[in-house]
Amino acid sequence: MSTIDLAASPSDLRPLAEQSSAWPFEQAKQIVARLKKKPKDEVLFATGYGPSGLPHIGTFGEVARTTMVRHAFRVLTEDKIKTRLIAFSDDMDGLRKVPDNVPNKEMLAEHLGKPLTRVPDPFGTHPSFGAHNNARLRAFLDTFGFDYEFASSTDYYTSGKFDAALLRVLERLEQVMAIMLPSLREERAASYSPFLPICPRTGMVLYVPIVAHNAKSGTISYDDPETKERVTLPVTGGHCKLQWKPDWAMRWLALGIDYEMAGKDLIDSVKLSGKICTALGGMPPEGFNYELFLDDKGQKISKSKGNGLTIDEWLRYASPESLSLFMYREPKAAKRLYFDVIPRNVDDYQQFLEAFPRQDAKQQLANPVWHIHAGYPPASDMPVTFQMLLTLVSSSNAENAATLWGFIGRYRPGVTPQTHPKLDAMVGYAINYYRDFVAPTKKFRDPSPLERAALQDLRDALSQLPADTSAEEIQNVVYEIGRREPFLDPVKKGKDGRPGVSLDWFNMLYQVLLGQEKGPRFGSFVAVYGLQNAVTMIDGALARSG
Repeated sequence: MSTIDLAASPSDLRPLAEQSSAWPFEQAKQIVARLKKKPKDEVLFATGYGPSGLPHIGTFGEVARTTMVRHAFRVLTEDKIKTRLIAFSDDMDGLRKVPDNVPNKEMLAEHLGKPLTRVPDPFGTHPSFGAHNNARLRAFLDTFGFDYEFASSTDYYTSGKFDAALLRVLERLEQVMAIMLPSLREERAASYSPFLPICPRTGMVLYVPIVAHNAKSGTISYDDPETKERVTLPVTGGHCKLQWKPDWAMRWLALGIDYEMAGKDLIDSVKLSGKICTALGGMPPEGFNYELFLDDKGQKISKSKGNGLTIDEWLRYASPESLSLFMYREPKAAKRLYFDVIPRNVDDYQQFLEAFPRQDAKQQLANPVWHIHAGYPPASDMPVTFQMLLTLVSSSNAENAATLWGFIGRYRPGVTPQTHPKLDAMVGYAINYYRDFVAPTKKFRDPSPLERAALQDLRDALSQLPADTSAEEIQNVVYEIGRREPFLDPVKKGKDGRPGVSLDWFNMLYQVLLGQEKGPRFGSFVAVYGLQNAVTMIDGALARSG
């Protein structure tokens, strides 16, 4: 895959990056400032994942965005400081409820309260439910080529990697409690402890009062809620885990995390964990709080509910790069993450890619594709837009790629699935998208008498054009036919000073001819679809409504 030549050499990028207002650079500058206070030979980036449900796009978004910040940091420091990205799974958390979107719910219900890595896999493919969801996450991240290290909370607790930090929490328990208790309801504060024992008898994560603790021996004691017996356990070696806010702080301390972002709903949690990290003698990481993704009803997407888009669903309808663009855009703005956002992101990605070679170095650093492709975006070679493909599928009722390639081959001679594999993939995406979302909602409307007259004139004008008429010439004809009431736009003037044509004209064409609300530039569509095919389509619409 060829890449685009950059407008600046790597040695010239740093001063430009320091001036750039692109959000990954703004974030990376915070880490550079942090190193001035606390110099390090290695900077650690982290992302967290709660594997209580199947991975969703929000999880991917956190890794993608953190990777963009990591690359921006490498540019700002000329890659002289080693960096690592740890994708951390909180798989030792207890299973609190049965997710809606998994099989064998009855079986899972029997294991509520146990660490996710001790809950059997309802899918029957992995040693545990936690292992299954971890594997799903890793498989997806691997398809994007992310450079990361996967880390399991269970592995880190049981192997002793957290032991020193856990003992520090025990030593400074009073300070941790002083931070946590004011944030809790009175009832919960009365029995709260940062340490959650793993019951030796049942294997469950216990939310019980700690009746004694001994920093010298590194142990805690509690009364078994069923047998009433006093139980003493070491806080090390995986015999206990921490409640999640102290757990987050302990992890930052134990691993020396320098950067971790989190969702807007965790702002207060980040602040509390930061205070605890400081109390333990650590330095809380840099980061920012991104806005949440919403489903089609404006509700926050959730792993357990399975609402919004799944990872696999996006990749059924669009390229990974389009998803990366969605993640890059406005991370601090709430966005609907639903099927109707896909076409725009597919085509916008191509537009950013096409613009990149024409931009100077400063503009390139502000272009999303620079961040999506870690500074080396591929050369653009996409002769047809996704919206165009969707309209072609809709107009021809194409059920296979060969039909679409027939249109493309006539419009762009020499362009084949072999010469343009990415376009071939997009053809498949368009067919899937049309079948699942466009076809079920396709609804033709009848034209009004004035619209019928305009359609008849358009049909006659198109039928007189030579077969090799360009898309621009066709668009001019379409525009002139639409220069009439009720489609005149007195505000928007034409090149000759006459009133322009409103979008109502073009929207009517798609609503009446194709049964959809909008579409690509109509002249370009006709050029690809074929003049005679377009005339036949208009004839069909006139007959249908006559």
